Amino acid sequence: MPEANQNPTPKWRERVQALRNIPPVLRIVWEAAPRVIATELIFRVLAALIPLGVLLVGKVIIDDVHGVITHERALPAHFWWLVVAEFLFAVVAAILTRAITFCDVVLADKYSRHVSTKIMEHASTLDLTSFEDPLFYDRMERARVQGTDRIMMIQATGQLIQQLVTTVSLASSILFFSPWILVALVVCMVPAFLGETHYAFLGYSLNFRQTPAKREMEYLRVLGGSKESAKELKLFGLGPFLVGRYTKLSNELHGQTVGLARRRLVMGALLTLLGTVGYYASYGFVIYQTTQGLLTIGTLTLLTAAIAGTSTNIQAVFSTFSTIADQALFVTDLLGFFATKPTVLSKPNALPAPRPIRKGFEFRNVSFAYAGQSRLVLSNITFDLKPGERLALVGENGQGKTTIVKLLTRLYDPTGGQILLDGTDLREYQVEDLWKEIGVIFQDFMRYDLKAAENVAIGRVEDMNNVFRLRSAAQKSLAEQVIRKLPLGYEQVLGRRFEGGVDLSGGEWQKIALARAYLRDAQLLILDEPTAALDAKSEHQVFQRFAELTQGKMALLISHRFSTVKMADRILVLENGQIAEEGHHEQLLLRGGRYAEMFELQASSYR
Repeated sequence: MPEANQNPTPKWRERVQALRNIPPVLRIVWEAAPRVIATELIFRVLAALIPLGVLLVGKVIIDDVHGVITHERALPAHFWWLVVAEFLFAVVAAILTRAITFCDVVLADKYSRHVSTKIMEHASTLDLTSFEDPLFYDRMERARVQGTDRIMMIQATGQLIQQLVTTVSLASSILFFSPWILVALVVCMVPAFLGETHYAFLGYSLNFRQTPAKREMEYLRVLGGSKESAKELKLFGLGPFLVGRYTKLSNELHGQTVGLARRRLVMGALLTLLGTVGYYASYGFVIYQTTQGLLTIGTLTLLTAAIAGTSTNIQAVFSTFSTIADQALFVTDLLGFFATKPTVLSKPNALPAPRPIRKGFEFRNVSFAYAGQSRLVLSNITFDLKPGERLALVGENGQGKTTIVKLLTRLYDPTGGQILLDGTDLREYQVEDLWKEIGVIFQDFMRYDLKAAENVAIGRVEDMNNVFRLRSAAQKSLAEQVIRKLPLGYEQVLGRRFEGGVDLSGGEWQKIALARAYLRDAQLLILDEPTAALDAKSEHQVFQRFAELTQGKMALLISHRFSTVKMADRILVLENGQIAEEGHHEQLLLRGGRYAEMFELQASSYR
């Protein structure tokens, strides 16, 4: 089990501060459905006032009936209109209840869609380094869950408003007759409220600590039932191991959750008894005053119902407020996620990307270390990439080749030094405009469970409906012959996620990914291990095309295959985060250095 995040149980000051989360969440809700919220609030206020109206009308009815029974007077002329009024209150209450339920359903759907969209939009703006941080993933996972599951907090806020209006209206009738009854009711409810709030915060603390374990459980679920892991799952007999590990984690979390729930049940029951004592003490006091002739039967009925309603609603207010306080803690990560800001972004009045690029890129004493790590992945790297030049990076895994690509494309900013484009620091350019001039295919390229045409169009979404450009890019990458064999051609859904989808081999997927890079028609083409999944024949064909298609363009190539690398105009050999050797293929072989050693090792395996 991963080490849990150490988050001590919040102090009361921190608990109160968590309530600050409510306004920003309510702002998000208001953005999602302002009309629905305004309508629901009107409905809830009207519904909240109906109980008092029913009690006041009921008091008059009972007193009138009691007068008739005791022969003190006849029924007044308006009596039956009072009965009609009480009936109308009941009808309106029923209609409002259904209307509020309808608004809740609409609001929940609108909010869930709105907040999910905001999370996707914000995630797309964040730095790549954020996604490489496990702690960020924990927060993002909690934010994703909080974004869609916190609708309870929103509905609870509406209920709280309704409960408060009802409580105030009923309490005003009690206050009119005896302020002490109201004081007793409130005082007896406070301990239960504090207890509920205490356990709500304990629940948040527990959830926070359990997040890493829950992520591991989700990962184990994927391993135990995904297409990618199915072969090794069977051949290595991993089923019992994965199930055992999942069960162990699940049992630990279940024990923690049930233990807290058990303590909450016992203490909650004891504290609730105080509220019951307050209610019956008030009830007895009102009965006593009625028997002394101080209150009428109608007033007794009104106060009895008002005390019961006020007691119930005070409990409901405390309980609902406790729920909101609980939910307010649980949206901490949602708001924290939205508060996370990218550092790789465009400056105000940033420059557009140069078209055409005239001098090329220059790395000037560039160093880079990942956040939170002291070890430099790159140390004082200096090289350039000129227009029309094909540059290759070689070296063992972990030497910084892909890091150079991410720096060149400004997915990262360097820790030290400068990266220049046409003599200007890369950070001075508008980053989205810069990306338009770069076409990249990474070794771990995405396989989209979309139509074949859409898979290619991902490289330049504005050409989604430009069939000519899509087919041209597919022909350049040799993906056209793959797509022609599909039952529905370019309309065929790829992958196995959706019904009717057709999966491809690794090499076929790679040709689709290459098509995206060619569709981009950028000034710089970067291929990071672009032929790793291709057979020798396909690799030869791809690079014949690659040589033709990169004429006059800058190209950066990363590959472990020297048959591929030797086509580059210049080769950089990376070792220990620095450039160990530089030159073209024949020069490096003649030097007999690190490149020649690696080449000989690979060549010997083919003899």
